[in-house]
Amino acid sequence: MPYKENGGFEKKLVLPDGSVSGGRAVQAIRLIENFEFAAIAEAGLSSPDKWPDRTDQVSDRLEASGFGEESQAEFERPIIQQLLNRPFRDAKFRQHVRMAYDRTCAFTGLRLINGLGRPEVEAAHIMPVAAGGSDSIRNGIALSGTVHWMFDRGLLSMTDDFSILKSRHLNHDVSHLLRSDMKALVPTDPKIHPHPNYLDWHRSNCFKH
Repeated sequence: MPYKENGGFEKKLVLPDGSVSGGRAVQAIRLIENFEFAAIAEAGLSSPDKWPDRTDQVSDRLEASGFGEESQAEFERPIIQQLLNRPFRDAKFRQHVRMAYDRTCAFTGLRLINGLGRPEVEAAHIMPVAAGGSDSIRNGIALSGTVHWMFDRGLLSMTDDFSILKSRHLNHDVSHLLRSDMKALVPTDPKIHPHPNYLDWHRSNCFKH
């Protein structure tokens, strides 16, 4: 979170005049109060998605197709309580990756926008969360659904210079889906390019050569 957002979440970091305490800002580890942590977590998780999921209105055409002609038996959906332990995922990861890649699939170059401006592109982790991958934007890449599926299963990968790699295990040639120069589109800012360490992990542990 930005230092000065919301007047400063860390009370000892932002001084009364609004400036940042230089001595405290350079500390690698800073102890914060419980209420400060709660405020940071709430702010990070409450930011609305810039492109919310599409919601369609219920169509009246179902009535004309026969579904409304006879009374239907009442159905009460069961409610099941579940308690799951799984790695925490940053709620902003998807939004930040799609913004960095301008809602464009890095491997196909397609920029498909659905209703209400919602992009079809997905935010893929290069090193999966389950394997210890972070929610850093440098561990992310924007991919369309089919390409994302192939990337996660090691059928596609990428070199450090962003050349797209195809696995010999592909049942069909998918070249027509990919950019003709076989170069992935990445953000112009090198500071948010896919990190070589994550790319190396994907080639070594996921990609099927």
